[in-house]
Amino acid sequence: MKNAFGAPQSLLVLGGTSEIGLATARRLIARRTRTVWLAGRPSPALTAAADSLRVLGADVRTVPFDALDTESHEERLGKIFTEGDIDMVLLAFGVLGDQARDESDPVAAVRVAQTNYTGAVSAGLVCAGALQAQGHGSLVVLSSVAGERARRADFIYGSSKAGLDAFAQGLGDALYGTGVHVMVVRPGFVRSKMTAGRAETPLATTPEAVAGAIELGLRRRSETVWVPGALRMVMAAVRHAPRALFRLLPV
Repeated sequence: MKNAFGAPQSLLVLGGTSEIGLATARRLIARRTRTVWLAGRPSPALTAAADSLRVLGADVRTVPFDALDTESHEERLGKIFTEGDIDMVLLAFGVLGDQARDESDPVAAVRVAQTNYTGAVSAGLVCAGALQAQGHGSLVVLSSVAGERARRADFIYGSSKAGLDAFAQGLGDALYGTGVHVMVVRPGFVRSKMTAGRAETPLATTPEAVAGAIELGLRRRSETVWVPGALRMVMAAVRHAPRALFRLLPV
């Protein structure tokens, strides 16, 4: 299998300017990856991201992709697979939104949900079908610990990640035995441009640490990866805490 042991030869990043996506690409290029597709909205940031990977020795290509334009997903993402096999797809796009604002702005709240969930369902199914058709590959889905239990502070974002997480788990079960491996990654608070200015939570991590966990998870053929690993036990306790107690927790 071309993408065995967490060393894919080719990588497609959905969310081409994602800091986690780029950190993962850099790590994999250092091992074995030679072809990288960055899918995202055309912008100077996407161009700069591609250039930053080219200097590492990879053949990097960009493709226009908008999570909200689901009608274009099959055509645009499908074309990538006609250029050659893709060993790994990393679904790395998403938005945090602004909870305080979005609660009073249903249109903005729906945009968060459509980006993080509806767009991911569409792109995920298109890529899963293409991976299955070629007979091998990994689909890595960036979820979040926020999806484990809705918090007052970010339940709009958290609910969208909960939906994505459930979808990815089900997709993994549906593809079991087909040669396609689905891995769900659940980071905690990630220090990045997206979270700049937000209060850090305990066990905060970095894009580079998430990238390392992704690589290790691929080598182990893991189905679920927590970053950092200690969050698995923490969230098990949070998930089962009585609701009255949960409301009082500083989470």
